[in-house]
Amino acid sequence: MKKITFVSQFPPPIHGLSKAVDTLYHSQLKNIFRFEAIDITSNKSIFKTLWKLLISSTDVFYFTISQTKMGLWRDLVLMKLMEWKNKPLIIHLHGGYLRKLIDNDCNALQRKLAYKVIGNANSCIVLGNSLKYIFEGIVSDERIKVVPNCADDEYVMPNVTEKLHALSRSNCIHILYLSNFIVTKGYREVLDVAKRLKERGDGDKFMFHFAGIFFDEKEKMYFESYIENNKLQCVVNYHGIVSGEAKVALLQQCNIFMLLTCYPNEGQPISILEAMGNGMAIVTTNHAGIPDIVQLESGLVCSKENISIETITTFLLKCYEDRKILIKMCMYNHKVALQCYTQQQYIDNMKSIFISAI
Repeated sequence: MKKITFVSQFPPPIHGLSKAVDTLYHSQLKNIFRFEAIDITSNKSIFKTLWKLLISSTDVFYFTISQTKMGLWRDLVLMKLMEWKNKPLIIHLHGGYLRKLIDNDCNALQRKLAYKVIGNANSCIVLGNSLKYIFEGIVSDERIKVVPNCADDEYVMPNVTEKLHALSRSNCIHILYLSNFIVTKGYREVLDVAKRLKERGDGDKFMFHFAGIFFDEKEKMYFESYIENNKLQCVVNYHGIVSGEAKVALLQQCNIFMLLTCYPNEGQPISILEAMGNGMAIVTTNHAGIPDIVQLESGLVCSKENISIETITTFLLKCYEDRKILIKMCMYNHKVALQCYTQQQYIDNMKSIFISAI
């Protein structure tokens, strides 16, 4: 049984990268390959990480690369050590900022090292076709692989018929924001939409559900004061950090998912795939790898440079008044999620890459 060493971030904390790695690491592929974990979540353990790499007797290294300047310095050292071990290296990028980081933010020395070290990788994985450019000119085209993210089975509804039937006669449409509370993730714009609907007298037609973690106390204060100052308590519900059954219930309850992101490190949000897997329409931006998974039939795709609150409000009211349009989008997204973004498809795609590297 061949050994594959995961040099990556594992939960906690839970975010898109760590969740995808955790899904893969604990998949049935453990019956085919022997997995080893080297957790690089904490930079305080760098010497321990270097030692583990030094003594590792693996057949393949699977590495999730950073998208920060300091993180890339660390990664270049780690990848150079993996290269010295003379074993195949698979680089998996769970974002969309790396090329800009290397070409625009790095000095000449770091840029040169990055091109050289990454260029020696066996394969480089991106989340969608629109992100392949990140490794073009660094590695040959045949070594650039596309593996979309997935929605884990526990967060996907096999059948949404009953949910959509209930939506057709509901007096309230439930809207979900499920992400970290970072300004560039667009949670403030979602609040603006809730405020605009209330000002129009349409607040009772919608309920806005927010879930996720605040990394900055100032953001939490902004969120709470905005709701209080604009008297949005009747249309906004904050659920905190959700997982397990609580997350399942929230996904199954909601009808429209909103993520108005321009987050620099964005790749392909798993939260959007989970929303699609639960029969929701999508309101999002044309940012990073999102256009690979969200089509015109999926809902509303806004320009990340010009997010119009009025356009989004009009779209939501149209969905409320014409449920057939909304249900058609929900059905389309659910079908696409089951056809293209299942947990098994993600695992099978990674299995092929592992086998090819070996």
